[in-house]
Amino acid sequence: MATVNNHVVFFSGHKVSPPTNPISYSTTFSISPPTKLFSQSRKNHKVYPVMKSIAEDKEVVADEQNGSERESGVVGEGSEGIDKFASKAINASIVLGFGTLAVTRLLTIDHEYWHGWTLYEILRYAPEHNWIAYEEALKENPVLAKMVISGIVYSLGDWIAQCYEGKPLFEFDRIRLFRSGLVGFTLHGSLSHYYYQLCEALIPFKDWWVVPAKIAFDQTVWSAVWNSIYFVVLGLLRFESPANIFNELKTTFLPLLTAGWKLWPFAHLVTYGLIPVEQRLLWVDCVELVWVTILSTYSNEKSETRISDTSSEVDPNSPSKKH
Repeated sequence: MATVNNHVVFFSGHKVSPPTNPISYSTTFSISPPTKLFSQSRKNHKVYPVMKSIAEDKEVVADEQNGSERESGVVGEGSEGIDKFASKAINASIVLGFGTLAVTRLLTIDHEYWHGWTLYEILRYAPEHNWIAYEEALKENPVLAKMVISGIVYSLGDWIAQCYEGKPLFEFDRIRLFRSGLVGFTLHGSLSHYYYQLCEALIPFKDWWVVPAKIAFDQTVWSAVWNSIYFVVLGLLRFESPANIFNELKTTFLPLLTAGWKLWPFAHLVTYGLIPVEQRLLWVDCVELVWVTILSTYSNEKSETRISDTSSEVDPNSPSKKH
Protein backbone atom coordinates (compact mmCIF):
# COMPACT_ATOMS: atom_id res chain seq x y z
CA MET A 1 0.00 0.00 0.00
CA ALA A 2 1.31 3.50 -0.91
CA THR A 3 0.04 6.77 0.28
CA VAL A 4 -0.35 9.45 -2.46
CA ASN A 5 -2.06 12.63 -1.41
CA ASN A 6 -4.03 10.82 1.25
CA HIS A 7 -5.39 8.40 -1.38
CA VAL A 8 -4.81 4.66 -1.04
CA VAL A 9 -3.79 2.87 -4.19
CA PHE A 10 -4.23 -0.91 -4.34
CA PHE A 11 -2.29 -2.99 -6.83
CA SER A 12 -4.31 -5.97 -7.88
CA GLY A 13 -3.07 -9.16 -9.45
CA HIS A 14 0.01 -9.61 -7.26
CA LYS A 15 0.50 -10.00 -3.60
CA VAL A 16 2.85 -7.41 -2.25
CA SER A 17 4.54 -8.02 1.06
CA PRO A 18 4.69 -5.10 3.37
CA PRO A 19 8.14 -3.65 3.85
CA THR A 20 9.87 -3.89 7.12
CA ASN A 21 10.07 -0.16 7.45
CA PRO A 22 6.97 1.48 6.05
CA ILE A 23 7.84 4.20 3.54
CA SER A 24 5.55 7.10 3.10
CA TYR A 25 5.57 8.70 -0.34
CA SER A 26 4.28 12.21 -0.71
CA THR A 27 3.88 13.41 -4.27
CA THR A 28 2.07 16.57 -5.24
CA PHE A 29 0.16 16.81 -8.55
CA SER A 30 -0.93 20.23 -9.88
CA ILE A 31 -4.04 19.95 -11.97
CA SER A 32 -5.69 22.94 -13.56
CA PRO A 33 -9.26 23.49 -12.66
CA PRO A 34 -11.50 21.74 -15.16
CA THR A 35 -13.76 24.72 -15.59
CA LYS A 36 -11.04 26.75 -17.30
CA LEU A 37 -10.22 24.02 -19.78
CA PHE A 38 -13.82 23.47 -20.55
CA SER A 39 -14.45 27.18 -21.04
CA GLN A 40 -11.43 27.53 -23.34
CA SER A 41 -12.58 24.52 -25.31
CA ARG A 42 -16.03 26.01 -25.59
CA LYS A 43 -14.52 29.28 -26.77
CA ASN A 44 -12.44 27.50 -29.40
CA HIS A 45 -15.45 25.58 -30.55
CA LYS A 46 -17.33 28.85 -30.87
CA VAL A 47 -14.62 30.89 -32.67
CA TYR A 48 -13.65 28.38 -35.34
CA PRO A 49 -17.16 27.78 -36.71
CA VAL A 50 -17.81 31.55 -36.84
CA MET A 51 -14.58 32.23 -38.74
CA LYS A 52 -15.31 29.35 -41.07
CA SER A 53 -18.81 30.70 -41.68
CA ILE A 54 -17.47 34.18 -42.48
CA ALA A 55 -14.92 32.75 -44.89
CA GLU A 56 -17.60 30.68 -46.59
CA ASP A 57 -19.84 33.74 -46.88
CA LYS A 58 -16.99 35.71 -48.46
CA GLU A 59 -16.36 32.92 -50.95
CA VAL A 60 -20.04 32.78 -51.80
CA VAL A 61 -20.19 36.56 -52.32
CA ALA A 62 -17.02 36.46 -54.45
CA ASP A 63 -18.44 33.63 -56.54
CA GLU A 64 -21.69 35.54 -56.98
CA GLN A 65 -19.80 38.67 -58.04
CA ASN A 66 -17.65 36.72 -60.47
CA GLY A 67 -20.71 35.01 -61.82
CA SER A 68 -22.54 38.32 -62.24
CA GLU A 69 -19.50 39.82 -63.96
CA ARG A 70 -19.27 36.86 -66.30
CA GLU A 71 -22.98 37.07 -67.01
CA SER A 72 -22.78 40.81 -67.65
CA GLY A 73 -19.75 40.24 -69.89
CA VAL A 74 -21.60 37.59 -71.85
CA VAL A 75 -24.67 39.83 -72.10
CA GLY A 76 -22.50 42.78 -73.15
CA GLU A 77 -20.74 40.75 -75.80
CA GLY A 78 -24.02 39.38 -77.01
CA SER A 79 -25.66 42.82 -77.26
CA GLU A 80 -22.57 44.22 -78.93
CA GLY A 81 -22.62 41.39 -81.45
CA ILE A 82 -26.31 41.97 -82.15
CA ASP A 83 -25.75 45.71 -82.63
CA LYS A 84 -22.80 45.06 -84.93
CA PHE A 85 -24.81 42.57 -86.98
CA ALA A 86 -27.76 44.98 -87.22
CA SER A 87 -25.48 47.84 -88.31
CA LYS A 88 -23.83 45.61 -90.88
CA ALA A 89 -27.23 44.51 -92.20
CA ILE A 90 -28.37 48.14 -92.52
CA ASN A 91 -25.18 49.09 -94.38
CA ALA A 92 -25.54 46.12 -96.71
CA SER A 93 -29.15 47.08 -97.40
CA ILE A 94 -28.12 50.65 -98.21
CA VAL A 95 -25.33 49.60 -100.57
CA LEU A 96 -27.32 46.90 -102.31
CA GLY A 97 -30.43 49.05 -102.48
CA PHE A 98 -28.77 52.10 -104.03
CA GLY A 99 -26.59 49.92 -106.25
CA THR A 100 -29.56 48.03 -107.57
CA LEU A 101 -31.47 51.27 -108.13
CA ALA A 102 -28.57 52.86 -110.03
CA VAL A 103 -27.94 49.83 -112.25
CA THR A 104 -31.64 49.46 -112.94
CA ARG A 105 -32.03 53.11 -113.93
CA LEU A 106 -29.00 52.97 -116.20
CA LEU A 107 -30.03 49.76 -117.93
CA THR A 108 -33.72 50.62 -118.28
CA ILE A 109 -33.20 54.03 -119.88
CA ASP A 110 -34.88 52.69 -123.04
CA HIS A 111 -37.49 50.47 -121.42
CA GLU A 112 -40.27 52.20 -123.38
CA TYR A 113 -38.70 51.00 -126.63
CA TRP A 114 -37.71 47.50 -125.61
CA HIS A 115 -40.40 45.76 -127.62
CA GLY A 116 -38.58 43.28 -129.83
CA TRP A 117 -35.09 44.30 -128.57
CA THR A 118 -32.46 41.73 -127.78
CA LEU A 119 -30.22 41.90 -124.72
CA TYR A 120 -27.34 42.93 -126.92
CA GLU A 121 -29.30 45.90 -128.26
CA ILE A 122 -30.26 46.98 -124.73
CA LEU A 123 -26.64 46.95 -123.57
CA ARG A 124 -25.44 48.59 -126.79
CA TYR A 125 -27.68 51.64 -126.67
CA ALA A 126 -27.79 52.15 -122.90
CA PRO A 127 -24.53 54.22 -122.61
CA GLU A 128 -25.42 56.49 -125.52
CA HIS A 129 -28.94 57.16 -124.36
CA ASN A 130 -27.81 57.75 -120.75
CA TRP A 131 -25.40 60.38 -122.02
CA ILE A 132 -28.20 62.04 -123.99
CA ALA A 133 -30.37 62.04 -120.84
CA TYR A 134 -27.52 63.64 -118.87
CA GLU A 135 -27.11 66.42 -121.42
CA GLU A 136 -30.84 67.09 -121.33
CA ALA A 137 -30.67 67.32 -117.52
CA LEU A 138 -27.80 69.81 -117.81
CA LYS A 139 -29.94 71.97 -120.10
CA GLU A 140 -32.99 71.81 -117.86
CA ASN A 141 -31.31 72.29 -114.47
CA PRO A 142 -27.50 72.26 -114.65
CA VAL A 143 -26.89 73.12 -110.98
CA LEU A 144 -29.13 70.34 -109.62
CA ALA A 145 -27.67 67.76 -112.01
CA LYS A 146 -24.13 68.62 -110.90
CA MET A 147 -25.14 68.64 -107.24
CA VAL A 148 -26.51 65.09 -107.55
CA ILE A 149 -23.35 63.86 -109.28
CA SER A 150 -21.08 65.46 -106.67
CA GLY A 151 -23.15 64.07 -103.81
CA ILE A 152 -22.87 60.54 -105.21
CA VAL A 153 -19.14 60.90 -105.87
CA TYR A 154 -18.37 62.28 -102.40
CA SER A 155 -20.34 59.48 -100.75
CA LEU A 156 -18.52 56.84 -102.79
CA GLY A 157 -15.19 58.53 -102.12
CA ASP A 158 -15.72 58.43 -98.36
CA TRP A 159 -16.78 54.78 -98.55
CA ILE A 160 -13.59 53.97 -100.46
CA ALA A 161 -11.60 55.92 -97.87
CA GLN A 162 -13.11 53.91 -95.01
CA CYS A 163 -12.37 50.64 -96.79
CA TYR A 164 -8.81 51.85 -97.42
CA GLU A 165 -8.47 52.58 -93.70
CA GLY A 166 -9.16 48.91 -92.96
CA LYS A 167 -12.90 48.75 -92.32
CA PRO A 168 -14.79 45.79 -93.85
CA LEU A 169 -16.97 46.46 -96.86
CA PHE A 170 -20.27 46.64 -94.97
CA GLU A 171 -19.01 48.03 -91.64
CA PHE A 172 -18.56 51.65 -92.69
CA ASP A 173 -19.59 54.66 -90.63
CA ARG A 174 -22.93 55.76 -92.06
CA ILE A 175 -22.88 59.17 -90.37
CA ARG A 176 -19.43 59.95 -91.73
CA LEU A 177 -20.47 58.85 -95.23
CA PHE A 178 -23.61 60.98 -95.01
CA ARG A 179 -21.59 64.05 -93.96
CA SER A 180 -19.24 63.71 -96.91
CA GLY A 181 -22.10 63.17 -99.35
CA LEU A 182 -23.96 66.15 -97.93
CA VAL A 183 -20.94 68.41 -98.43
CA GLY A 184 -20.56 67.18 -102.01
CA PHE A 185 -24.25 67.66 -102.79
CA THR A 186 -24.84 71.04 -101.21
CA LEU A 187 -21.51 72.75 -101.86
CA HIS A 188 -19.18 71.09 -104.33
CA GLY A 189 -21.65 70.65 -107.18
CA SER A 190 -23.07 74.16 -107.02
CA LEU A 191 -19.81 75.98 -106.27
CA SER A 192 -17.93 74.09 -109.00
CA HIS A 193 -20.60 75.00 -111.53
CA TYR A 194 -20.10 78.72 -110.87
CA TYR A 195 -16.33 78.40 -110.49
CA TYR A 196 -15.80 76.98 -114.00
CA GLN A 197 -17.94 79.75 -115.44
CA LEU A 198 -15.92 82.33 -113.47
CA CYS A 199 -12.67 80.80 -114.69
CA GLU A 200 -13.81 81.14 -118.30
CA ALA A 201 -14.81 84.74 -117.65
CA LEU A 202 -11.46 85.62 -116.03
CA ILE A 203 -9.36 83.92 -118.72
CA PRO A 204 -11.43 84.01 -121.93
CA PHE A 205 -8.47 83.67 -124.28
CA LYS A 206 -7.68 80.79 -126.63
CA ASP A 207 -3.90 81.05 -126.69
CA TRP A 208 -1.50 78.24 -125.80
CA TRP A 209 -0.80 79.63 -122.31
CA VAL A 210 -4.47 79.60 -121.26
CA VAL A 211 -4.50 75.98 -120.11
CA PRO A 212 -1.37 76.33 -117.89
CA ALA A 213 -2.76 79.59 -116.49
CA LYS A 214 -6.10 77.98 -115.62
CA ILE A 215 -4.34 75.03 -114.03
CA ALA A 216 -2.18 77.35 -111.93
CA PHE A 217 -5.22 79.35 -110.83
CA ASP A 218 -7.12 76.15 -110.06
CA GLN A 219 -4.32 74.61 -108.01
CA THR A 220 -3.66 77.70 -105.92
CA VAL A 221 -6.78 79.81 -105.39
CA TRP A 222 -9.58 77.34 -106.00
CA SER A 223 -7.91 74.35 -104.32
CA ALA A 224 -7.11 76.40 -101.23
CA VAL A 225 -10.67 77.71 -101.03
CA TRP A 226 -12.36 74.36 -101.57
CA ASN A 227 -10.11 72.37 -99.22
CA SER A 228 -10.76 74.94 -96.51
CA ILE A 229 -14.52 74.82 -97.08
CA TYR A 230 -14.52 71.03 -96.96
CA PHE A 231 -12.62 70.87 -93.67
CA VAL A 232 -14.61 73.63 -92.00
CA VAL A 233 -18.02 72.26 -92.98
CA LEU A 234 -17.11 68.71 -91.98
CA GLY A 235 -15.88 70.00 -88.63
CA LEU A 236 -19.14 71.87 -88.08
CA LEU A 237 -21.14 68.77 -88.99
CA ARG A 238 -19.12 66.87 -86.36
CA PHE A 239 -20.05 69.61 -83.85
CA GLU A 240 -16.42 70.48 -83.22
CA SER A 241 -15.33 73.77 -81.74
CA PRO A 242 -14.00 76.52 -84.04
CA ALA A 243 -10.59 76.28 -82.34
CA ASN A 244 -10.27 72.57 -83.15
CA ILE A 245 -11.43 73.14 -86.72
CA PHE A 246 -8.90 75.92 -87.19
CA ASN A 247 -6.08 73.82 -85.74
CA GLU A 248 -6.87 70.89 -88.02
CA LEU A 249 -7.12 73.17 -91.03
CA LYS A 250 -3.82 74.82 -90.18
CA THR A 251 -2.16 71.42 -89.82
CA THR A 252 -3.48 69.92 -93.07
CA PHE A 253 -3.70 72.98 -95.34
CA LEU A 254 -0.23 72.90 -96.89
CA PRO A 255 0.14 69.07 -97.06
CA LEU A 256 -3.20 68.77 -98.87
CA LEU A 257 -2.41 71.61 -101.25
CA THR A 258 0.93 70.09 -102.23
CA ALA A 259 -0.61 66.61 -102.45
CA GLY A 260 -3.07 67.96 -105.00
CA TRP A 261 -0.20 69.09 -107.21
CA LYS A 262 0.75 65.45 -107.73
CA LEU A 263 -2.68 64.62 -109.19
CA TRP A 264 -4.67 67.55 -110.51
CA PRO A 265 -2.28 69.26 -112.98
CA PHE A 266 -2.29 66.14 -115.15
CA ALA A 267 -6.06 65.71 -114.84
CA HIS A 268 -6.68 69.38 -115.63
CA LEU A 269 -4.74 69.16 -118.87
CA VAL A 270 -7.82 67.24 -120.02
CA THR A 271 -10.26 69.41 -118.04
CA TYR A 272 -9.23 72.74 -119.55
CA GLY A 273 -7.79 71.48 -122.81
CA LEU A 274 -10.40 69.08 -124.17
CA ILE A 275 -13.69 69.12 -122.27
CA PRO A 276 -16.41 71.78 -122.75
CA VAL A 277 -17.41 73.88 -119.75
CA GLU A 278 -20.75 72.17 -119.06
CA GLN A 279 -19.26 68.67 -119.01
CA ARG A 280 -16.14 69.55 -116.99
CA LEU A 281 -17.59 68.73 -113.60
CA LEU A 282 -18.49 65.19 -114.68
CA TRP A 283 -14.87 64.53 -115.64
CA VAL A 284 -13.60 66.24 -112.50
CA ASP A 285 -15.93 64.16 -110.33
CA CYS A 286 -14.53 60.98 -111.85
CA VAL A 287 -11.07 62.07 -110.71
CA GLU A 288 -12.60 63.25 -107.42
CA LEU A 289 -13.18 59.62 -106.45
CA VAL A 290 -9.45 59.45 -105.81
CA TRP A 291 -9.19 62.95 -104.34
CA VAL A 292 -12.16 62.62 -101.99
CA THR A 293 -10.59 59.44 -100.64
CA ILE A 294 -7.51 61.50 -99.74
CA LEU A 295 -9.55 64.42 -98.35
CA SER A 296 -11.80 62.23 -96.23
CA THR A 297 -8.89 60.22 -94.88
CA TYR A 298 -7.00 63.38 -93.89
CA SER A 299 -10.02 65.01 -92.27
CA ASN A 300 -11.28 62.06 -90.26
CA GLU A 301 -7.80 60.87 -89.30
CA LYS A 302 -7.02 64.19 -87.64
CA SER A 303 -10.40 64.30 -85.91
CA GLU A 304 -10.16 60.72 -84.61
CA THR A 305 -6.61 61.31 -83.39
CA ARG A 306 -7.69 64.40 -81.48
CA ILE A 307 -10.68 62.61 -79.95
CA SER A 308 -8.45 59.69 -78.92
CA ASP A 309 -5.92 62.04 -77.30
CA THR A 310 -8.68 63.87 -75.46
CA SER A 311 -10.25 60.66 -74.14
CA SER A 312 -6.85 59.38 -72.98
CA GLU A 313 -6.29 62.61 -71.06
CA VAL A 314 -9.71 62.41 -69.42
CA ASP A 315 -9.58 58.67 -68.60
CA PRO A 316 -7.29 58.13 -65.59
CA ASN A 317 -7.09 54.39 -66.29
CA SER A 318 -5.70 54.84 -69.78
CA PRO A 319 -2.33 53.24 -70.56
CA SER A 320 -0.72 56.62 -71.13
CA LYS A 321 -1.53 57.59 -67.55
CA LYS A 322 -0.03 54.43 -66.13
CA HIS A 323 3.46 54.93 -67.49
